[in-house]
Amino acid sequence: MILVHKLNGQEVFINAELIECLECGQETIVCLATGNRFLIKENVEEVVQKVIDYRKKVNSDTRVVNPIAGFERQNP
Repeated sequence: MILVHKLNGQEVFINAELIECLECGQETIVCLATGNRFLIKENVEEVVQKVIDYRKKVNSDTRVVNPIAGFERQNP
């Protein structure tokens, strides 16, 4: 989840995985896969950076899985 601010100053946490697109203009519009849209104060670059930071944190907290673990070739 990333923290953004609506135009009235209210804080909203948005699921970064559901962001489909960002529309830039005087305000930024976040379009979600659910069909919801949010007008926010942050500009597009700030939202993109927040999503990148979120993804870095999520991916660094997980353990790397070896896809061939348990299926190693046995020498005869």
